[in-house]
Amino acid sequence: MEYVLEACVDSVESAIAAQQGGAKRVELCGNLIIGGTSPGKALFQAVRKYTDLEIRVLLRPRFGDFCYDEYEFEIMKEDVQMYRELGADGIVTGILLPDGRLDSVRMGELIREAGNADVALHRAFDVCSDPYETLEGAVDLGIRTILTSGQKNSAWEGRELLRELVRRSDGRIEILVGAGVSPETIEKLVPFTGAQAYHMSGKVTLESRMQFRRDGVSMGFPGFSEYEIWQTDADNIRRAVDVLEQF
Repeated sequence: MEYVLEACVDSVESAIAAQQGGAKRVELCGNLIIGGTSPGKALFQAVRKYTDLEIRVLLRPRFGDFCYDEYEFEIMKEDVQMYRELGADGIVTGILLPDGRLDSVRMGELIREAGNADVALHRAFDVCSDPYETLEGAVDLGIRTILTSGQKNSAWEGRELLRELVRRSDGRIEILVGAGVSPETIEKLVPFTGAQAYHMSGKVTLESRMQFRRDGVSMGFPGFSEYEIWQTDADNIRRAVDVLEQF
């Protein structure tokens, strides 16, 4: 039985740390602090240059819900084409209808555009109206992976649904467990859920290299320091891989 650890990263430094720690693949994002958005082409190319990891690229055009208008969907299709041509191993995305069901028509278009690249359904799954219906819809579309916390804020809170999803999936689709995942929670989640794939950032907070600091000026969310950098830590990834290897 093969266990998989995927690291979600939004910088070259984090991707390098993920590789050093023994991650199998990365989900490449921008702006992880807001749950991740689509990364830029240059970031993808740099991660490809400096690591040997499998790269799945997040396609999420903005922060917020997963019900996209025609302009956003057009951008998503263009991004799929670009990353397919750049050689991405997979894309990670999700589109919902206003009633909370999976938008199978638009997802189908993205899957066809992806060609031979893997497609994963991201945590749009965690706010869908019926997880079991969406599971079957994803299987029917040929989606390879569902990233989910079990429709809770953390995977441990969602462990009951995760276990049921693993049972119902019956090997037809990978259930990738994410949200609040750490070496400690993996140790409990593996025997409880039976899931074989785990997703984590392994991040630590680093101090900015800036010596001069202008206090009281925020560039985004109030309360977030402009002088802290969130970055994947190789040791956190390594400890998680070590836990999985025990199973």
